[in-house]
Amino acid sequence: MFSLGDLKQTRFYRDAFADGEQRGEQRGQQKAKEEAVTRLLKLGLSLEVIAESLDLPLSVVQEIANSANNN
Repeated sequence: MFSLGDLKQTRFYRDAFADGEQRGEQRGQQKAKEEAVTRLLKLGLSLEVIAESLDLPLSVVQEIANSANNN
């Protein structure tokens, strides 16, 4: 039977762990951009300027703006 230490040394575990880390990092970056969009909207910047500044598609910025307005 595998112990936890044995499991952690398997390729499957290492790959799954690395995948989880990468997904977490991507979610964190996306969350930071969403928060930045909200702050920049409050400062009065246009959707186009925000999209260009944050390197986001305009449709994503519009979606975040609509979501912020509904809350």
